[in-house]
Amino acid sequence: MDGAYFLFCGALQKRKGIDSLVRVCQERLSEDPISGCVFIFRSRRGTSIRLLSYDGQGYWLAQKRLSKGRFRWWPESSSAAKALEAYEAQLLMVAGDASRVRAAPMWRRVGALK
Repeated sequence: MDGAYFLFCGALQKRKGIDSLVRVCQERLSEDPISGCVFIFRSRRGTSIRLLSYDGQGYWLAQKRLSKGRFRWWPESSSAAKALEAYEAQLLMVAGDASRVRAAPMWRRVGALK
């Protein structure tokens, strides 16, 4: 699932570091944290998000904290995680609302021409 984006639908404490987020991926999302996917988490107050990914050598942990306001859009789901398209993850990172935007369908490889 290299290149996929998974969003944790709940909220977490800001204090959680790499090891704690890896455990969330394994135990609550039932996903492999070293799969190359990007896992996105939101703080309880909704003022910051964290992105966790493994690149083959180690973990990357990035955080964005808004200077003003909150991340308003956050999907609600009965499951712990929601798979996102790349454009949805990009919108989320700029505090956008992915539920109000529609993108062109994802490109699919066409069979070889004869």
